[in-house]
Amino acid sequence: MKDLESEILALEESSSLLEVSNQDQEKLLHETKEFTQQFINDLPHLKAFKSNSVKKEKLQIDEQPILFSDILKVYKEEVVDNGIIAASEGHLGYIPGGGIYSAAIADFIAAVTNEYAGVYYASPGAVSIENEVLDWLIKIFGFPKTTVGNLTSGGSIANLIALTSARDYHNIKNEIITKSVVYLSPQSHHCINKAFKILGLEDIIIRFLELDDLGKVKTDNLEKLIIKDQLSGLNPFLIIASAGTTDTGVVDPLQEIGDIARKNKLWYHIDGAYGGFFILTKSKSDLFKGIELADSLVVDPHKGLFLPYGLGAVLIKNKEAVFKTYSHAANYMQDALHDSTPINPSDLSPELSKHFRGLRLWIPLKLHGITPFIACLEEKILLTKFIRNELIQLGFLVGPKPDLTVTYFWYPSILIEENIFNKKLMDLIHKDGRVFLSSTNLDGRFVIRVAILSFRTKLSTIKKCLGMITDSLKKTISYFE
Repeated sequence: MKDLESEILALEESSSLLEVSNQDQEKLLHETKEFTQQFINDLPHLKAFKSNSVKKEKLQIDEQPILFSDILKVYKEEVVDNGIIAASEGHLGYIPGGGIYSAAIADFIAAVTNEYAGVYYASPGAVSIENEVLDWLIKIFGFPKTTVGNLTSGGSIANLIALTSARDYHNIKNEIITKSVVYLSPQSHHCINKAFKILGLEDIIIRFLELDDLGKVKTDNLEKLIIKDQLSGLNPFLIIASAGTTDTGVVDPLQEIGDIARKNKLWYHIDGAYGGFFILTKSKSDLFKGIELADSLVVDPHKGLFLPYGLGAVLIKNKEAVFKTYSHAANYMQDALHDSTPINPSDLSPELSKHFRGLRLWIPLKLHGITPFIACLEEKILLTKFIRNELIQLGFLVGPKPDLTVTYFWYPSILIEENIFNKKLMDLIHKDGRVFLSSTNLDGRFVIRVAILSFRTKLSTIKKCLGMITDSLKKTISYFE
């Protein structure tokens, strides 16, 4: 035994290096504070997009430790100075994330305390905070109090959980997969198709619904299509609507689709990852009438509430449907099994180990209140209207009046085929990099998108963006002349 004790004590000195002393904690925190404050102060002056090559050799992990200051230097050079600066006011591509400072502080606290928020028995306080966040979401969207929910890493996992519930509620087994029918918009997020494959539903029948001139799902013939499929011996079981598509930001007619789903006993799922939180605004809340009819709903606080990447949420009305897949017991978990405790997050998700995500929303809401978040959303709506009007004045063609904060445009070139011209324009915009924009294809037309959702994006940002577009347009015209 003494030999064993000696061996343990010999390792103790080295292993104790992982317990950072108070003095070293202060030093690390000081250097981190200086680095992050400098980053935030530099943001208004940095390009939103840089295309540099990463020096992989600098990222290699060696056995020997190096100074924290050197680590931060590598991080800046190889991470911050490459690609999209997602925290930038000029990130107007794809669907921007946020990164409010109070959420970063919350993540730091969650990581240091390392609370396990997967099982109530392990951390009643952490699970209670996550449940409070979910109760707040349930109230916002008008769902019944019996609704269950889960805080996920983002919309992809949230949609996966919702679609699992739809599959299991309708008992979609192998023998009926090829006869089972899903109805959705062709603008549905691609994570929906990924979820179908993960769930073993790649052979289901997918009906892409016709869109109107605004890009919204047309409901005129939806019920007839469902009835026709039923009479043909098929098994319609799921309708998916969007509360803010990624391509164009449109909100489908949620009330009408919900009524049809309910009448025909189909599971009604709404993907509101991007647009859901605009229900909080006075100017756009009417678009979300009928969202409460959904059997399941996905929203992303890391989009509409400006949090750092890594927080989505799913709400599901039917607890048994989600429990059917995700609630399992194990011998080593027997101490945590108590009938009187609240529902464990691990019973509503594929995850057992999980980050304490709820804190990154709970702390900002407690610290700031909801008013600044709503003001930010309203501001982005007006900024979208402003840039669309200005683009028209510059001679661009634009899409329909946006529902939310995504608008798109293209230049009606007479010099060369329009798609070729606008692809070159997009290339020059990326090379400029003052503001980052992204593109999409709509019915064969190449268009450039503006997605305004960063809490840092202000009127000055939009004017900077317009200046960049104007400069890039001149260069594109010169290129083809």
